[in-house]
Order: sequence, then structure tokens, then C-alpha cells
Amino acid sequence: MDREFWVFGYGSLMWDPGFAFVERRIARLEGWQRRFCMWSIHYRGTPEAPGLVLALDRAEGEFCEGIAFRIAAEEAEATHALLQERELISYAYAEAFLPVRLAGGEEVEALAYVINQGHEQYARHLSTEEQAQLIATRAGQRGPNRDYLWNTVDHLRELGIEDPRLEALGARVRELVGQG
Repeated sequence: MDREFWVFGYGSLMWDPGFAFVERRIARLEGWQRRFCMWSIHYRGTPEAPGLVLALDRAEGEFCEGIAFRIAAEEAEATHALLQERELISYAYAEAFLPVRLAGGEEVEALAYVINQGHEQYARHLSTEEQAQLIATRAGQRGPNRDYLWNTVDHLRELGIEDPRLEALGARVRELVGQG
């Protein structure tokens, strides 16, 4: 990739992008939803005790708000390689260029990592309580699963992005670990 491009962050990329960017703006992606629907066997869990991480899952009539990062052309190749190494560790995510609407109304195509629904790490149909129980107790290479959830919720709040499902999940996990 040798041209400027945008990256859509909806989970840890929002608060820990790990790459240089020229611009960052709140953005909205239609037809997708941020969900804890991917088993994490590396970063927030292990193969023996998987945690859960966020992924974009198709959801007609829904939307996901996050951050779009503009990557300069001279950083494009290195940034794309870094993202592939980070996000495609087991290919449970798939890369997709999707239309996002930036704050202010402009529409751009952004690289997003979406769940591969055919992958064995796709965690279908877990209830909020099942998610909370797992997130409260699992940990991986990057630390406790609950920290990933709480960091995401805190960052969404700081940005003024409402996500009632994640707020409720975060509160339930705090109750489960005695911090509620």
C-alpha cells in the first residue's frame, strides 16, 4: 500500500493504536455493530481459557461509532504491515475497506477488521451474562480481559460515544469482580 488511507478503530485501536497518524476523527460505520463475539486465545485469554474481544459483526439497521485514523502515504506500508501482524494473528478477523462517515459529514473508505463468521473463534450468541462471566475471569498476553472492556468503555465515554450495551457489560463485570 503506497497511498494515504484511513483505519477504523472501534475497540483497542481507539485507545492503543500503536501507529502514527495524521488525523483522527469520530466516525460512524453503518450496518455493523461492535460486539464481544471473538474468542481471544492470545491477547486476552489462552487456548485453554479463552477470553472475548470485540469485533465488527454484520448487523442490518445497526451502526458502530468509533475513530477513523488517517495514515500518511509515507507511513502506509509500515502501518498496514503492523496492523496485519496485530489483527490477523489467527485470521479470525478479515480485512475490509468499508465506507465510514466522519464527524462533519464527509464519507471515506476505511480499513476495518471484521469478524470472519466462518472462523472457529467466532463466538456466536453469547448472552450478556455469559460474556460478563468470561470477561471477569480471563487473561492473556496483554493482561486481564476486563481491562480491555473497561478501557474501551472509558475511552468511548471520553469521546462522547454512547454504547449502552458495553456500559451495561462493564458494570456487570465490575459487580462480578467486586468493584461494583
